[in-house]
Amino acid sequence: MAKIKIQYVCRHCGSSHNKWGGQCTDCKEWNCLEEVIPQADTAQAKNPRFSGYTGGDHGRIQSLNDVSLKVSPRTHTNISELDRVLGGGLVTGSVTLIGGDPGIGKSTILLQALASLQQLKSLYVTGEESLQQVSMRAHRLELKLDDLKLLTETCVERILAQASIEKPELMVIDSIQTLFTEQLNSAPGSVGQIRESAAQLVRFAKQTGTSLFIVGHVTKEGTLAGPRVLEHMVDTVLYFEGDPGSRYRILRAVKNRFGAINEIGVFAMTDKGLKGVNNPSAIFLSGHDEAVAGSVVMVTREGTRPILVEVQALVDESHGSNPRRVTLGLEQNRMAMLLAVLHRHGGISMFDQDVFANVVGGVKVTETASDLPLLLSALSSFRNKPLPSDLVVFGEIGLAGEIRPVPNGEERLKEASKHGFKKAIIPKGNMPQHPIKGIEVFATQRIEDTLQHVH
Repeated sequence: MAKIKIQYVCRHCGSSHNKWGGQCTDCKEWNCLEEVIPQADTAQAKNPRFSGYTGGDHGRIQSLNDVSLKVSPRTHTNISELDRVLGGGLVTGSVTLIGGDPGIGKSTILLQALASLQQLKSLYVTGEESLQQVSMRAHRLELKLDDLKLLTETCVERILAQASIEKPELMVIDSIQTLFTEQLNSAPGSVGQIRESAAQLVRFAKQTGTSLFIVGHVTKEGTLAGPRVLEHMVDTVLYFEGDPGSRYRILRAVKNRFGAINEIGVFAMTDKGLKGVNNPSAIFLSGHDEAVAGSVVMVTREGTRPILVEVQALVDESHGSNPRRVTLGLEQNRMAMLLAVLHRHGGISMFDQDVFANVVGGVKVTETASDLPLLLSALSSFRNKPLPSDLVVFGEIGLAGEIRPVPNGEERLKEASKHGFKKAIIPKGNMPQHPIKGIEVFATQRIEDTLQHVH
């Protein structure tokens, strides 16, 4: 009898190894190799129905000019914030992966989407909850889901067999970590099981034109559990951000083959489920009764949407040998770099000060337009001198002390003017060609000029 060949797969990067080791030689992570039996090829040979993507023309070379440019039809979910993140609605045959912390609203938003898509034949597959639990949630949210088909199953082959009979247009899998394929002997949730289960589901969705939602668990670091290849297999990856205990949740698209990435949808959790917030700038601005030191408003851009957020900083005397640099919603290393630029080109040193920075509302700002607001808020707190409450700031700062332009500057100014801001400090490269009514713009090229203006 032939000996079964064993392989070991890294749960972080998905690389294969012929023998077990304490460290993955590719990504250098420790204790991440899991045993799998490579039977995927045999499984596909036994079940050719799901052995590959058979939708459209394949196996034949075509000229680029002969390829049809017909736009795939979209189905609106009637949840405006979800449609925005998806790029305009559901695409036929698309596969969307949704991740987030436990209790943040993944199952809730999907049940609400199914309730608003009554015109589509839907199937909800749950491997974590019983049918009674799903029904109780639907009644608690007062959703009309009388015709929704439910299935409690964790075996991928049996799920696909039932789906082939039911022929749904929209299917939800909750969650991928509970599924297993009979062709592998490893436990559900392992690297091999997640990869092969997802592969079979994706092939089924592409073959049949079924729109598929897959719920995924996240690790303590906030990334999707399972192999990294899982995110490459699907069309769209959505992450829920924010504290499950807070009222507001942010749904961010980190990958989207049918729309813009980094697009966000803002939701408020209520007793009737998640409700979209059409004007998120209003909730991210604290609205102080009077100007306070260490606070400045910036215009960030998430996907195609400009959003006003408040950047706060607290600078206090340090009593230790190593002053602290703490950021929430901003990059910590970038703040240390900006403080060095302020010292070198502005003549203001904070080497003996603790500096804390925060973005109000739990928003994560990753773009470089936050450089100038962060530096001005820290300077305002250091001097204990408030900046004008009707001032908005954005701009990137270089190591040479120059203020560099950021994308879509004029659109950011129009958004600030719409919310009643009267003054703006922006890079000179973002100076609008035509004046924007109601807002006075100060364009700056160097950090020294900016400091003199806010002195």
